[in-house]
Amino acid sequence: MQNVILLVHLLLTLALIGVVLLQRSEGGGLGMGGGGNVATGRSAGTALGKMTWILGFALFATSLTLTIIAAQNSGGASVLDRITDAPAPVQAPDGAPGLPATGEGLLPPSAGDDAPLTPTAD
Repeated sequence: MQNVILLVHLLLTLALIGVVLLQRSEGGGLGMGGGGNVATGRSAGTALGKMTWILGFALFATSLTLTIIAAQNSGGASVLDRITDAPAPVQAPDGAPGLPATGEGLLPPSAGDDAPLTPTAD
């Protein structure tokens, strides 16, 4: 059920993006321009405007439904409960396979050197 609602939510989102992009631009940033009917408080009521409101309400409804389903599936457990129940990370002991010993460097010895690399004072 959750997957079906999620798919509907995705389709509503894509449809809402398409409808908003199809609408006529009124110029100006953040709705500041185009103002013949700004003082009345009523929009023009075009078909695309009505479709935007319908899709927006449907998107809100599917978001709310998905939130309720996710809350029911959580079983009352918090994310913080899962973090504190996790075991502490285990540190590898010195000399573990694949790791250099404490005193060794990380660079491999050069070809032909049998002695360990140690700094020498000249």
